Order: sequence, then structure tokens, then C-alpha cells
Amino acid sequence: MSFIIFIHISMGTLAVFAGAGALMVRKGSRPHRMIGTIFFGTMLIMAAASIYLAIAKPMAISILVGVFTIYLVATSWLAARGTRSGTSMFDYLALALALGVAVGGLAFGLEAQNSPTGLKDGLPAFPHYFFGALALFAAAGDISLIAKRGIAGKQRIARHLWRMCFAYFIAAGSLFTGPGASAFPEAVRESGILSAPEPLILAIMLFWLVRIGATKWYQADPSDGQVPKDIANP
Repeated sequence: MSFIIFIHISMGTLAVFAGAGALMVRKGSRPHRMIGTIFFGTMLIMAAASIYLAIAKPMAISILVGVFTIYLVATSWLAARGTRSGTSMFDYLALALALGVAVGGLAFGLEAQNSPTGLKDGLPAFPHYFFGALALFAAAGDISLIAKRGIAGKQRIARHLWRMCFAYFIAAGSLFTGPGASAFPEAVRESGILSAPEPLILAIMLFWLVRIGATKWYQADPSDGQVPKDIANP
């Protein structure tokens, strides 16, 4: 096993455990922030290693997913740090990355669709289109942030939540149903249990998005000196 593969697997595994911990502890608490920092760092390293391996292979969609994962955790991390007024070069760079992934997803999807086999690097068009469309959706959020010259309140928390959760979804998919699944015993793979984490992560993400947007759980922006109910009154 090469060093880069070892880094990719080990950081990805740590990220999956850290992501689970961040979901379980009280949101906004010190343990949540500490575990979130670990998740952020391990995800960046894991995704960077994935891009390197994908370029060497080559595997176009893995390059897209690696870049998109870095984009998701970086923009989510920044959103978690508090209300911001104005924009920075980072916001424009993030938008460019998201648009780049969207264009790449479309181009690779068309390449797969128009190939004699209907495949690109062994994959059909749909996965390429899927990540391209998701990147375009994320880019729309960046355009809104830039147009408003900042983000605050429920929108800021929702931005942090869905981006970090979807990055976690990607990491969990790589470990449990992607290449990492080969590390599990055959009986475990055939049981179907490895398919459970991904829909569970999406369900948790949707639960928190609804709770933030449609209930009074979130009272004010923590950076304004107030915190959500379950943090202020555990």
C-alpha cells in the first residue's frame, strides 16, 4: 500500500468517526467545535489525497468529488465561524470552484453519454451529472452570499449544516459502499448494513434543516451573543 493510499484511508476513517461524533454531541458546544475541527482537517487531507490518486489513475469523477469535498468543508467551516459582513476573495474562489465542478460534471457526463460504451472511466453519465448539478446548486448559494454581501442567522447555520453533512455523506459513501467497503468481511458486505449510514446522514441533515428553518429552535445568531435553545438551556 502506497503512503498516499494509507493517508487517504486513515484520514477518511477518522473523518467518518469525527463526523458521527459531531452529529451526536450538542450543537455549538465546545465538544462539537473540537470534533468539528478534527473532521475539517481530516476531510481536507482525505480529499487532497483522493485528488492525487484520481489524477494518477486517472478517474475524472473522483477528481470532481475530491475538489467538491474540499469546497464543501471549507465553505461550511467559514460559515460556522460567525456572521460576516462583506465578501472576500475566498468567496469568489469558492464560487469559481463550484462552477468548475459543475462544468466538469456536465462535460464528463456528456462524454460518457456519447461514448460507444456509455461510460466514462467505467461510470455512466448520471454520477457526473449528479455532482455537477449539486455543485451548481451550491454555486447559487455562493452567488446569493456575494450579492447580499454576507450571511447571518438561520441562513448561515443552514449553509454550514448542509455542506458539512453532504461532505460527511461523501466520506461515508467512500468508506461503506465505495472502495473502502473491501476492508469489511464479505458477510458484512452482503448483509446490506453498509448501505445504512448514507441515507441516515441525509435524514439527519434534513431533520436539522427543518428544525432550523421551520421551528423556533434557533433564536438568534450565536455571533450576536445569543445561542440556540438547546445550547443555552441544555
